[in-house]
Formats: sequence, structure tokens, C-alpha cells
Amino acid sequence: MYKVLLVDDERIILEGISNFIEWETYQTTLIGTAKNGVEAYQIIEKELPDIVITDIKMPGMNGVELVEKVHEKYPEIHFIMLSGFAEFDYAKQAMQYGVKHYLLKPCNENSIIQALKECIEEIEKIESQDRFIQEMNEKLEKMLPYAKEQLLKEFVTSESYGNKELEYYQRIFRMELRDPLIKLVLFQIEDFFDYEHLFAIKNISEHLFENMILSCTVGEHVLLVIGISSQTDNLHDQMEQIRERFFQYYQKDITIAVSEAGRMIAVRKLYKQTLECLQHRFYLGEGSIITKDDISTQTVQEDDLQYDQQKFCLLVKSGRWDDARKELEQFFQQLVQLRLDIQTTKSYCVQLFNGMIRMCHPEQMKEYLLIMPQLLEMETIQSMHTLFAKVAKEISLHFYQQNKSKHSAIIQKVLHIIEKEIGNQNLSLNFIANERMFMSPDYLGKLFKKEMGERFSTYITRIRVERAIEMIDREKDVKVFEVAEKLGFTDSQYFSQVFKKQTGLTPSEYRKG
Repeated sequence: MYKVLLVDDERIILEGISNFIEWETYQTTLIGTAKNGVEAYQIIEKELPDIVITDIKMPGMNGVELVEKVHEKYPEIHFIMLSGFAEFDYAKQAMQYGVKHYLLKPCNENSIIQALKECIEEIEKIESQDRFIQEMNEKLEKMLPYAKEQLLKEFVTSESYGNKELEYYQRIFRMELRDPLIKLVLFQIEDFFDYEHLFAIKNISEHLFENMILSCTVGEHVLLVIGISSQTDNLHDQMEQIRERFFQYYQKDITIAVSEAGRMIAVRKLYKQTLECLQHRFYLGEGSIITKDDISTQTVQEDDLQYDQQKFCLLVKSGRWDDARKELEQFFQQLVQLRLDIQTTKSYCVQLFNGMIRMCHPEQMKEYLLIMPQLLEMETIQSMHTLFAKVAKEISLHFYQQNKSKHSAIIQKVLHIIEKEIGNQNLSLNFIANERMFMSPDYLGKLFKKEMGERFSTYITRIRVERAIEMIDREKDVKVFEVAEKLGFTDSQYFSQVFKKQTGLTPSEYRKG
């Protein structure tokens, strides 16, 4: 029901209009009457009627003055003016305050009812417009985040956006896009995930980043645009908080890439920076926070990679897993330091892996060939290293058991003699063949290499250096010449040369290091 207030200084008119109109029939209710403008204004402030029917000429405050005062504070109230011919000048003054209905005295019932209906139609029309605008605003508020997401997606994926488009979106979104310095932050969830996890990252970020301008999902990533201010001084700490909170909720890690500072007009370039940073998680590992400073700028050549595939494979085939593991660690350390193109790095790994599994029995090799695609799909070099080492150890131990069972009684006896005579200056293949085994040195040498995977002299040198290392580690004060004598070297200087050739360090340097 619409509330109506009736104002007139003539009691007969007040009572007449009050009584002969059936207010409820026309969706209205008469909330009161007033004898002048002053009294009417007090009721208006208290009751806030929808329609005021008022005489123009009244003592104290006339109808025009009442309209003027009410319009200033309550412009939504509609007025129906009652006037005589002599008061038309007053009526014209009321027009500037939006008054549209004027009834000449004396008024009949139908003219007042018609004016009421027209006022109600106007009120309903305004209410309908207000509802429509409110609904549109509510829908806009719901759609605005998605519209902003789409804007950011288009800006980072299209090259056709420039200052003109920025100004346009700045205007329709009522937000500053052109001038502020920004940084882009790109999130990648490790392991399997669904949209809930992407939404969670955005939600956590909104609570931590007060200067977040835009956000969106681009493929499998979450992208944020952060305005640079004093708040970004602890940007790294805030990103760590996001990682920790996300892991606490979902037990999943995230890798974060951060661009350099720039303007929104350069957002595509900044986005490419974050993608480039994210690629380096292959070397830096999952769960890292990667910036432009973390990306190596040194120019390297593939020739800088130094590794001996034959040596590694020989160590695996001879079952010497500890030595093979060290070679493999050095190989992967070089790859991490060089940071070659990722596909190039993977090709080197596959090449070494292929060389290793080709030593296996054909049936076993087929099984390991199935692992090769897994190796290529690895997203970090650490995971490649882990898988590679697992297979290498398995193959090495297999060969170790195989070699162990294959060693003939002759070689077992040779190894026993070496163990016993390691400090003998005369220890050699000829010495063992002639003095202990009483057989051809040439035949014994070929048999030894076939079963042990290396020449007799190489084996003796390696064993002596390994024992030297053990002695230096165990006896810190032992002299170099004493070690040399105990291991069958007549010349300590020659011993140092042999030691350095095997380890890269002299005995003295090794002890210091």
C-alpha cells in the first residue's frame, strides 16, 4: 500500500477528500492530514509518505515552499497540487521540482482518483526501473570477477591489446590499469589436481595480497597481477605462506614463478617471463619460488659436458655400484650446472641410459626400454636422476651377483694373492703367474680382464689407491712415504703421481681437503 498525506488549511476540504475516497481500493492508505506546510513537513519527516496531496496557498508555509523543502531532502515523494486560477503562478514555480499534477478547486472525486492512479503508475515505473538496475548490478557483481579473469587471459595470450584497450577496460571496470607498476605471479600445482585446487590458490592469495589487481586461471596455472608497493617488500614471505597453507590443506606442493616489475601494457612480456622461470623448475626442483635472477644467463655449449659413457657402463657391468653411483652423480651435477636446453639434457640422459641397458640380456633390456618414456616425461632433473639411479643400481647388483658366481677358482685365487701381497713391491701379473700360479702370464691376464672387466695392472693400481685413501682417512698423521711403502711403492713421488692421476689430488691435498 502507498502512503498518502493530505494537506489543506480548509477543514471542509480535508474531511471531504478524506471520506469520499476509498483509499484501499486504489492501493493507498491515508496516513494523516495537516492544516499547513509546517505541520505537513513534520509528518513527512516522521512517516515518509509516497504521495502528498496539498493545497498551494496556505498560511505559515505554502504548498510551493513545502514542495521545495521536501524535494531537497526527499526527492522521491510525489505531489498532487490543489490550486485556484489566481494561484497559477505558484503552480508554475512547483514545476521546477517535478510536480506534474495540478487540480483546480473545487475538485471532484474522479479527478483526485485519476491523479492518484497516475502517481502510483509513476511510482511503480520508477520502482520497476530501480529493481531492474539493482538486478543488473547484482548480476554484474557476480559476473565481474569472471569478466576480469577473461580480460587478463586475453591480455596475456593476445598481441593485439594496447593502450587503447587498457583505457577502455579501465573505464568499464573502474580500476587503474595503465600506470601502476606490477609483478606477475604464476602458480603450478605439483601432482594431480582439479579446479578446486586452482580456486583455493586464488582464494588464499586474495587474503594475503592486498594489492592484487587481477587474477585468472590460464590452462593448468593460476596467474596473479600484484601492484608493487611497500607491501611487495615481503612478497617472497607471502608466497611461502601460500605454499605452506595450500600444503596444509591439500598435501600438495606448488611451484611459483615471479616476473620482473613492469607496466600493464607489458603484461604479455611479463607473462612469458614467468613461463620461462617455470621451465627452470626442471633444474631447481618442484616447490621452488623462481625469479628472473634464478635463471642462468651464462652461455654454455653442449661440448662443455664431460662424461665417459664407456667408463660408467663398465662400472655397472662389473657390478661396482658405489663407483658407478659416483659417476652418475657427477654426470647429473654437470647437467644441473650447465642448464642446457631441457630437451638436450633429456637426450643426454636417454643416451647414457640406453647404453647402460644394452648390456643386459635381451628380455631384461625390453623391460628397461619400457622405462625410457617415463624418463623422458620426468618434469625435474632430480626425478630423472632418482629413476636413473634406481635402474642403474638394479642392473649393477644383478651383474655383481652374476660376476660373483662366474669367478673361476683361478681368479678367486689371484684375488686372494693380491689381498695378501698388496704391500709386496714385486707384486705383478708375471709374479703371480710365475711364482704362485705356475701358468702363462698372457693367458692369466686375458682371463683376469674377461672376468673382472679390467686389466690386472689397472685393478692393482685402483686397489692400492683405495687402500691409501682408507689409511689416510683412518690415520691422520701417517706420512706419505709410509703409505707408499705399506702399499708396495718404492718411490713416494711416483706414488703421489699415481694417486693424483686416480683422484685428481695429491695425498697431501686429499688429507687437507
